[in-house]
Amino acid sequence: MKLSALAFGLVALSFVIRGFSRLVVSPQTAAMISAPTMLAGGALIIFLTFRSVAAVSGLRPLE
Repeated sequence: MKLSALAFGLVALSFVIRGFSRLVVSPQTAAMISAPTMLAGGALIIFLTFRSVAAVSGLRPLE
């Protein structure tokens, strides 16, 4: 549950960063500034998806 909340927070933070940075810099630069947090959140979501599929299929026990 903690990792899913972290993933949601990272994705939400990337949108906040992008929105506020568009006030100061160009939209392309704002996208580049927010990209690392969006990628980290997306990677965490993919990891959690694979982990849940492994738990449902019996490869990894549920915790």
